[in-house]
Amino acid sequence: MNTSVAPERLEPSGSIACVGMGITLGSHLTPLSRSHIEQADVVFAALSDHVVELWLQRLNPDVRSLQPYYKPGKSRMKTYREWVDLMMVEVRAGKRVCAVFYGHPGIFAWSPHKVIEVARAEGYQAHMEAGISAEDCLYADLGIDPGRVGCQHLEASQLLFFERNLDTTGHVILWQLGVVGDRSLGRFRTPDAYRELLVERLREDYPADHGVIVYRAPTLPIEGPHIQRMTLGEFVGAEFTGQETLVLPPLHPLKPNLVMRARLDALDAEHGSGIEPASPTIAVKEKI
Repeated sequence: MNTSVAPERLEPSGSIACVGMGITLGSHLTPLSRSHIEQADVVFAALSDHVVELWLQRLNPDVRSLQPYYKPGKSRMKTYREWVDLMMVEVRAGKRVCAVFYGHPGIFAWSPHKVIEVARAEGYQAHMEAGISAEDCLYADLGIDPGRVGCQHLEASQLLFFERNLDTTGHVILWQLGVVGDRSLGRFRTPDAYRELLVERLREDYPADHGVIVYRAPTLPIEGPHIQRMTLGEFVGAEFTGQETLVLPPLHPLKPNLVMRARLDALDAEHGSGIEPASPTIAVKEKI
């Protein structure tokens, strides 16, 4: 009788961790993300600021910038695929790889999700560590509680590429204004005419005098947030670097759902809560 035991299949030794630097240099880096950077054999950095890369080199001597793979007119998707290939070469070589991205590595970032998918499919350990995103900064700097009336987040171009319904009873937040309407994925900044087209689309749901906020989170500790308050009609002429986010506050109040309120009243009576129904608005405000 053959009593031999099949050899245990060993996992490949390489690994990758995708981490976020946060938005503000140094102050947003979590202890766990810092540990991944310090312990890595190779660190890839998708950071546009050379100062941030120099700071990162204090944590690990082998930091390799991914920025040179961007080229004017070159599709960003081609660049992102090249990033994945570069990272996987080192993972397959058995190295501990760390890839560092601005903010949260899983927000508006194709490469981190893809490299983790590829690495796991090949049997390697792969992990994404959450980071502080521009969205987190926005809530703090503008005093918005997303649990109060809700927030609808969209990549700005989606309003031009697709038929999207906007919820004007909550905050509508539009990201990546700098490349709005760019179908080539080869631009780093679209002409102002594209912003004009975005405003034309927004005017289908909002009046020209509706107050909006143009926001940019600070990337250096010595900076403060960039906050411009204006009307939607003035947005086309706003000061603009391409890194801004557009926030449209609620236009209409929440509309009561009388049918569901009646059913809730019936359930409360059936279950004998003995509690007088609170104002739904107050209930939303007090939700933790």
